[in-house]
Amino acid sequence: MAIRGLSLDLFDTVVDMHMDRLPVVDIDGRRVPSTYGLLHAASVQWHGLEFERFATELARVDREMRETYYAEHRELPTIVRFRAFGALLGVSDEAMAQTLTDVHMGAIRERVTVPEHHAALLARLRARVPVALCSNFSHSETAREVLDRAGLLEHFAPVVISDALGLRKPRVEIFKAVAEGLGFPASDVLHVGDSLDADVAGASALGMRTAWLTRRVRKPEDVRAAYGGAPPDHVIADLKELERLIET
Repeated sequence: MAIRGLSLDLFDTVVDMHMDRLPVVDIDGRRVPSTYGLLHAASVQWHGLEFERFATELARVDREMRETYYAEHRELPTIVRFRAFGALLGVSDEAMAQTLTDVHMGAIRERVTVPEHHAALLARLRARVPVALCSNFSHSETAREVLDRAGLLEHFAPVVISDALGLRKPRVEIFKAVAEGLGFPASDVLHVGDSLDADVAGASALGMRTAWLTRRVRKPEDVRAAYGGAPPDHVIADLKELERLIET
């Protein structure tokens, strides 16, 4: 059966996110790349905390909220995360939550790169089949801005971001929104992503065909051995291989 539509993951699939390039800070005796230092500097006027206390409290909010949300594969919007942090500190000013969101997302946005051949490749793919975007991300505006700045946004319709839907991959609802946006049965859509658990398992559960992209996966053999879900229909090392796949 021919592939009538494509669905692509965003980060480490269409574009690459380099979280390891964030500023390094000391948190609980560990040196880690993080936005926490930037966030502290941008918000200290509201709370007056020293960095260590700030980092401890924010880490606690992050941990507890992610455990709650991610257990049900619900998305945790960045602004909601920082509102909860403000509430913990007794800061009700919405401006702090918005400032933290802007700083955090700005730091992430500046650490995204785009493989040079992707723009031309996506143009060729879109000329042959409709292409959707399906991403787990906590701030839809930033996801769209990343694509727009790279000159790639025009290639995708629909653009389905978990922040807007409220649910994260592997929930089948996010893939259903993609199939409905493309206007095809799920079985006619090929979903491509770098995560076996989120992309391959989730898309397979709805009946989509799947391709696991290993270009930025460390030790793919080990990752595959530890995975117990539905196997990918295809394993590819680069998105350029999609040109061949949509012909079959």
